[in-house]
Amino acid sequence: MRIYDQNPAGSPAAAESARSQETQRPGRAGSPATGASAAGSGDQVQLSDTLNTLSQAMSAYSQSRSAKVQALAAQYQNGTYQADSLATSRGLIAEALTSGGR
Repeated sequence: MRIYDQNPAGSPAAAESARSQETQRPGRAGSPATGASAAGSGDQVQLSDTLNTLSQAMSAYSQSRSAKVQALAAQYQNGTYQADSLATSRGLIAEALTSGGR
């Protein structure tokens, strides 16, 4: 009986697996540390103001979108909502063209 090893020791998959195991070992020089060992090793993470700006923009968009949905719901419940058929048809056609007819 013969056994064919699909991933011999010299294969790229085996090398990649060994590298991923190395990066997961705690305390390895140059690797990102977690928990209390991060403070002791001198490693630190510093995020730019871009992340803060992005978070604020996403929050503002979410609030704006929520207000718009609530206003439309109120109009619908009052019977005053009037759909824009031209805008609706343009949106449907644009979606069909960009999706490639999927």
